[in-house]
Amino acid sequence: MPTLHVSSLSKLNETVAAVGASHVVTLINAATMVETPPGIAAERHLMLAMSDITAEIDGHVIPASEHVERLLGFVRDWDRQNPIVVHCWAGISRSTAGAYIAVCALRPERDEGEIADRLRTLSPSATPNARLVALADEILGRGGRMRAAIERIGRGADAFEGKPFRFDLD
Repeated sequence: MPTLHVSSLSKLNETVAAVGASHVVTLINAATMVETPPGIAAERHLMLAMSDITAEIDGHVIPASEHVERLLGFVRDWDRQNPIVVHCWAGISRSTAGAYIAVCALRPERDEGEIADRLRTLSPSATPNARLVALADEILGRGGRMRAAIERIGRGADAFEGKPFRFDLD
């Protein structure tokens, strides 16, 4: 069964090795250098440089449609033979948004609310970046349902770093 795993940067290499991942998605600010984890081919590591913001702030890169389009293309090209790891700095906002978007894109028949509820169960600290979710909602033609589902589950529990977790596609 194909699985996605969500991690913080500090747990990235450990998570990749533990789950036998073949693909990695990095959603992190442009100033943070992230090396491709051992065992991951460079072409199987997507780097998306953006700040964890929802409105423009000078000196920061706001998540944009181009980021979401690249994420969607990458996860759709993933062969699903081995797990994929999605990470950001803390494993709480950009990475949980990325995982939520990936599941919605790869399983268009699944209900957005059910996917959001599953995300909350798997990660009490998950607080998906609302801008990434809204952009994906529009691109995927989900009619506001993705955005509404994430708003409904609300902000996650306060945490410095999220605990890595597995998010099954099925």
